[in-house]
Amino acid sequence: MKKLISLSVLLIIVSFYPGFPQEKIPVIISTDIGGDDPDDHQSLIHFLIYADRFETLAILSSPPGKGRLIDMEEVLNAYQLDFPKLESTGLDYPSPELLRSVSLQGEKEIQSSEKPERLSEGAKYMAEQILNYGKPVYILVWGSMTDLAQAIHYYPEIKRLIRVYSIGSWNTQQDQKSRDYLWNYHPDFWWIENNTTFRGMYMGGIQDDPWGNISFVERYVKEFGAMGKLFFEKKPDIKMGDTPSVLYLLSGNPENPEGESWGGSFIKDPERPEYWTDRPDPDLVENNRPGAKTVNRFRSAYLRDWMERMKVLK
Repeated sequence: MKKLISLSVLLIIVSFYPGFPQEKIPVIISTDIGGDDPDDHQSLIHFLIYADRFETLAILSSPPGKGRLIDMEEVLNAYQLDFPKLESTGLDYPSPELLRSVSLQGEKEIQSSEKPERLSEGAKYMAEQILNYGKPVYILVWGSMTDLAQAIHYYPEIKRLIRVYSIGSWNTQQDQKSRDYLWNYHPDFWWIENNTTFRGMYMGGIQDDPWGNISFVERYVKEFGAMGKLFFEKKPDIKMGDTPSVLYLLSGNPENPEGESWGGSFIKDPERPEYWTDRPDPDLVENNRPGAKTVNRFRSAYLRDWMERMKVLK
């Protein structure tokens, strides 16, 4: 426990000391926010609390469900209200206007054929942003893989420039064809497929007050700025099933999926050169979810770090 607390304190200092040089991590988020699960609102709010750490190239509204661009704008409106306090930290938070300019509607329907048959505005923008950036970009997939499949199908040259971290499980089941297309036709892009590890975000780990899923939100989120208020209104407890994709980029070495990080540790498929998924080790299982303990064992560290950032909004 002492090691985790020390790591948390160090990361808090690194995050909040404006003079400490940090290279921003380029990311694209594909989210089904506003669909069938409110946890995407939670994850986007958490991401924006750390937006100074990232170069956000795109935020796309993707399937499944009825989520649309307007649902992202609800979160961005809250971010705009909190922006003066975030900016006062001296950290390089992106302006609300910049974030709105890179937020687009992607595909609205799941893939219905073996291969993609159309290119959404969001998928096209994703590919163009990656090619224009010219260096590896992390794509965080919080919903189905529909837009990513379209982008790769029509712009296969982006594969050498992407690092994909997808939250699978239910999302995959909602659009199995887009995932199967990528698996069967494109075995050569860098991909972490997290099917069960992400459950460690809200299952297991330290749950004593005030670190429980309900008590933490009540004490450190609910009354903290417009984003904290919106977080609580959407869901009064921690689920944030997509947040491990963000936590993965906040600690450890993102280029090494087999190493330890707040967002999990993964095992390589021996038959695919750049594909990793949940660790099957019995001692890493939480509530029958393989790999979940590679996330929840850092719960104290990432909650303390998040807590310190939320205090800015009080």
